Amino acid sequence: MNSITGIDHTIIGVADLEAARASWTRLGFTVTPRGRHIGWGTGNYCVMFPNDYVELLGIIDASQFVNNLDRLLETRGEGFLGLAFGAADSGAVHDAFPEVTEAPKDLARLLELPEGTVAPRFSLVHFKPEATPGLSAFCCAHLTPELLRQPDWLDHANGATGLDGMTIPATDPATLAPAYARLFGDGAIRAGQGRLEVRTEALTLRFLSPERMARRYPGLEPAAVMTVTCRDLAGTREFLASRAVRTVAVPGARVVVSPEDANGVILEFALESAAS
Repeated sequence: MNSITGIDHTIIGVADLEAARASWTRLGFTVTPRGRHIGWGTGNYCVMFPNDYVELLGIIDASQFVNNLDRLLETRGEGFLGLAFGAADSGAVHDAFPEVTEAPKDLARLLELPEGTVAPRFSLVHFKPEATPGLSAFCCAHLTPELLRQPDWLDHANGATGLDGMTIPATDPATLAPAYARLFGDGAIRAGQGRLEVRTEALTLRFLSPERMARRYPGLEPAAVMTVTCRDLAGTREFLASRAVRTVAVPGARVVVSPEDANGVILEFALESAAS
């Protein structure tokens, strides 16, 4: 059995954490209370789904350790930073892939709930760059899962129900296949001209060539795409229009929001039953 359980969450770097919270609320997502990483100068707001989530990551104290987030925002701007694969046991991931992972490290954050602050804890295993080419990634094992979600955080006004996956621009996707086959097995890999799909346990990681990106997302500059499932595409489109969020015309049954309205990522809604 694979020690990596799929995609746990995606990470979006933002320049202004409070502005990002307002933007994603405008998009119709319920945003959690603010979190702050203990001993670091970074904080986050999260968009929670039953099995995965989105992390909006920003700097709240630049005098402390920010894990190069300041440099990334300065050189690349806001947008997709990477993703966390899920793991039941971080040690098992390191044992399975000792040559391309660092030893597990624990991290905690303070979550500012109305009834008082709690401290969710995690165990992280970081991959070396050659393990996940084209992507910055680590594995995350939740040590206090009971603190991670509350029922009202899972209800989103735009009808969103969960993540479907990430699509990332890549010059030559086929060259990435061997590394991801090592992590997820040959059966998880689907490759074609200018595309590579990695089927994790529940979600899909996609790499597309610039030509394929241009055909699938015409008129948009290449950027990472986060696909979110929803109950009703028409309802999602109507909700976004009611908030004056412009959607982009693309081929197929999808609702797409430009990076300007989603902190540097292309936000794509797909019908729950048709996703993947």
